[in-house]
Amino acid sequence: MGLFSKDIETFEDLFLHQLQDVYYAENQITKALPKMIDKATDPALKAGFETHLRETEGQIERLEQVFSMIGEQAKGATCPAIEGIIKEANEVAGDIADKAVLDAALIASAQAVEHYEITRYGTLIAWAKQLGRSDCIDLLQATLDEEYATDDKLTSMATSKDNARAAAAEPA
Repeated sequence: MGLFSKDIETFEDLFLHQLQDVYYAENQITKALPKMIDKATDPALKAGFETHLRETEGQIERLEQVFSMIGEQAKGATCPAIEGIIKEANEVAGDIADKAVLDAALIASAQAVEHYEITRYGTLIAWAKQLGRSDCIDLLQATLDEEYATDDKLTSMATSKDNARAAAAEPA
């Protein structure tokens, strides 16, 4: 595998690594969301980010329960994918002066994060089923359901008003 992580030899090792990956990602997201809250100008978007921050904290607690269920200590494995998504979000948001365009960019960045999380939790659920870890599935499914709901809310905000506001913005 890598210099700082245990080699993956079994399906259980792969499941654990994926769990560590998403645990790291969720913790990084809790650091990124306050910045997104501060930058958002649409009150509904700001409120949505605040809600998702609280949800993410609950998702971390659920992941800690899953680690406990499988007899492992909760710890993250560096996730270059989420680091790249967050870095790109920060770079794009840092370059936008128009507030309407900024909100559209924040929504797009948040959806990139959501889509990443959806793939990870979907995979973890499938693998938990395969490994006979039905005890973990409800916790992982609760988080996956929240991720889908957040993505749906972001899509609704973007398509109902924020993208139109951004498109109507005057060029600088």
